[in-house]
Amino acid sequence: MRPSQNTFKSIDKPLLILYLLMVFAGWFNIFSAEYSEAHTHVFNLSTSYGKQLLFILTAFVIAAVILLMDVRFFTSFAWIIYGAFILLLVAVLFFGVEINATKAWFRFGGFAFQPSEIAKYGTALALALFISKQKNKTKNFATHIKAFAIVGIPAALVLLQKDVGTTLVFTSFVLVYFREGYIGGLVLFFIGLAIVLFVLTLIVNEFVIIAVMAGIALLIALFLQKKKSALIQLFALFVVLSAYVYSVDYTMNNILQPHHKARIEVLIHEGMDLQGAGYNLHQSKIAIGSGGLWGKGYMQGTQTQFNFVPEQSTDFIFCTIGEEWGFVGSILIISLFVTLLLRIIYLAEKQKSVFGRVFGYATASIIFFHFTINIGMTIGLVPVIGIPLPMISYGGSSLWGITLFLFTMIKLDTQRLEML
Repeated sequence: MRPSQNTFKSIDKPLLILYLLMVFAGWFNIFSAEYSEAHTHVFNLSTSYGKQLLFILTAFVIAAVILLMDVRFFTSFAWIIYGAFILLLVAVLFFGVEINATKAWFRFGGFAFQPSEIAKYGTALALALFISKQKNKTKNFATHIKAFAIVGIPAALVLLQKDVGTTLVFTSFVLVYFREGYIGGLVLFFIGLAIVLFVLTLIVNEFVIIAVMAGIALLIALFLQKKKSALIQLFALFVVLSAYVYSVDYTMNNILQPHHKARIEVLIHEGMDLQGAGYNLHQSKIAIGSGGLWGKGYMQGTQTQFNFVPEQSTDFIFCTIGEEWGFVGSILIISLFVTLLLRIIYLAEKQKSVFGRVFGYATASIIFFHFTINIGMTIGLVPVIGIPLPMISYGGSSLWGITLFLFTMIKLDTQRLEML
């Protein structure tokens, strides 16, 4: 499989530059968050920044290999790659090690590998191939079930690992389904409504919420007096939403793990349990808020240098950016992510193949979810669920996964006119 002679000339330069900028910005922040005078050598593999440098170098190798491949590799081996990672997700349940109450890792000496981070890539390939094969077929019920099962199977296996954060990442594929017509705007509306009602039920008494919904339903009913079928649908919707509101309390107390419940309660009730479940979020807000407009300066952040925020090089790396780079630096990082997402969507829409378009939207969806949830949890907008900031947070599995996504997208774009 030899690449086209124009492969390297036609690489999307903006996407490549954005990737490099964010990878090295991440490494510099990891270095600051984990710096120790006892280990000053950047290649010291006993440190997070030393390991991350190795991960970056191996990520570059992965990127080069992808660019050298024939573009048909991705369609030919999509199901094999997907199946291989399904097997790894099963294997980690039996042979993996438990880290932070999550059994999602294989450990090799001082290094750990999380297959679920790469499984998202295999899922995107399989989903893109499946949808591309349906382009001239009618979308029936069986087709929808198969399309949803491609994402549902790995998501269920990750949930068995008790990794709720990564399981939720798989829900980002809903944007792919929406773009390709597998779900409509009404479904997205009800998903959003379910989230709003869940949060409101934790803040406001459930009887008040149901009373308000009943009032709204009565007002709508006044305009639907002569439409019996619409009235029946309205009544059924009211019953379903009321039952959902009542189910929130049961879910909180009987389904969610105690630490998940605690994180949600900390988010809703600011200042709660500052020495326990609320400690991370409280310290995170202090770090980001203390950065002011311009920040305290590189490696000058007190919260960062004195390790007040746990997991600061991984899930809470944005704290380092907020404290040391300030509001301006934070906006710069956010702008890089927004630009990256817009560029991926632009390239996805340019693709001549359905496969390329679907894969592009899958890439954008995964990065968007990680980006919004990670930053949201560090500033107290969403519960702390433990997912990394792409290319910025420490972690080889995460970096390799994003590298696979982005460089496969770049490769598809270089040969989109030749794509089968």
